[in-house]
Amino acid sequence: MSIKELKIGGLTIPVPIIQGGMGVGISMSGLASSVANQGGVGVISAAGLGLVHRNSTLDYIEANMEGLRKEIRIAKEKTKGVIGVNIMVAMTNFADLVKTSIAEKADIIFSGAGLPLDLPKFLQPDSTTRLVPIVSSGRAAKIICEKWKSLFNYLPDAIVVEGPKAGGHLGFKNNQLEDQNHSLDELVPQVASMVKPFEEKYNCTIPVIAAGGIYSGEDIYKIIQKGASGVQMGTRFVTSLECDASPAFKQSYIDATFNDIKIIQSPVGMPGRAIMNNFTEKIRQGLKTPVKCPFHCIKTCDITSSPYCIINALYNAYKGNMNKGYAFAGTNAYLATKISSVKEIFTELKEEWLNAINKGDENKQ
Repeated sequence: MSIKELKIGGLTIPVPIIQGGMGVGISMSGLASSVANQGGVGVISAAGLGLVHRNSTLDYIEANMEGLRKEIRIAKEKTKGVIGVNIMVAMTNFADLVKTSIAEKADIIFSGAGLPLDLPKFLQPDSTTRLVPIVSSGRAAKIICEKWKSLFNYLPDAIVVEGPKAGGHLGFKNNQLEDQNHSLDELVPQVASMVKPFEEKYNCTIPVIAAGGIYSGEDIYKIIQKGASGVQMGTRFVTSLECDASPAFKQSYIDATFNDIKIIQSPVGMPGRAIMNNFTEKIRQGLKTPVKCPFHCIKTCDITSSPYCIINALYNAYKGNMNKGYAFAGTNAYLATKISSVKEIFTELKEEWLNAINKGDENKQ
């Protein structure tokens, strides 16, 4: 038995690994093109690119679009592989970023942090971009399939189901994070069973991609046994040479212990998983004070009750100024011990995965 390729809307992905979109500035063209060159899907995060690509002649929203345009073009110059863009529904300029990605012929748009119920309406007759929603339940997957089919005669090209062990903002309530009923092992079969009737009725394939807490090749093997066709991994690729984050950001992963990775309450109104540091400690102690909102980047962010600006904190971390920000990270970030190339990471993952496949085959005999 060997590693099976993944097909998303006619695209062939030789290694069914999707690199998770990580903002601000953590996964841009550098990381995305490197992953695509190894046969996976490289993903650019659309969050906060107006800060990374500052342009004094443009306002923040326009700078975001220009930054995204640049990153997609640079990535496409560096690879003939598959390049995706991650766009959060909660972003105030969601529609503009979707239109930009489609115009630039990004291969796939991944969209979560809210239900992307109207995503297909942005497609044009000549569009080549595939659409993949990110969900945290079988119910959400079903709602999206029903809405998209009835309103746009379109079904998702794949669905990412993200469990509660992911880094960054999570689509769960605090009391669900440790609940086994919401574990990825439970969610993957649920989502697979929800999409099956749509696949049968409309004679199509909607691959289910598992995300959140997947770190090793053995993890990939185990979740594929539960019904996933591929995986999305973000945390594992942060400690790569090609990751677009600062050395200090990457070092925070290497230095982290299991107990350093905790849930914080983000200004956007969702729980988030991050590596604790001096900045998060000051927030916990109430030493941070509310600031004016310079960007209004997230629809759900309430600056009046928030002690800090989320996008500034993430941008500071991307630059390496960890005293004024923090690193989002999945539960397994503490497993990182060194900086490796993306090629080395893929080699390691594939070896671990094949070993797990062979062991599984032996056990069946």
